Amino acid sequence: MAKWTPKHEAPEPLEGPVVATITGGTIVWFVLFLVQLPFYGWFDEHGHTWWVWTCLAGGGLGFIGIWYVRRRDAAIKRTQAEETDAEAGRASSAHTD
Repeated sequence: MAKWTPKHEAPEPLEGPVVATITGGTIVWFVLFLVQLPFYGWFDEHGHTWWVWTCLAGGGLGFIGIWYVRRRDAAIKRTQAEETDAEAGRASSAHTD
């Protein structure tokens, strides 16, 4: 077990345009679903209808992902604003003493 113990700390997670990334992925899933709909008969004849339904499921789960990352982003911004306000309050009280 000691063989698999990490010897250094994990790096900080990379933050990027998470909401835009998830929204873009959701759009791609729905576009793939819509593009495949006219060929549903072909997919059905060849036993590949799961391709169509996988794209629909990806789009549906993408909506949950959009909701989740928007709330996460708002919570991060709210926490940062509270920390900034607390630091400003401490700085102003230190100057008045």
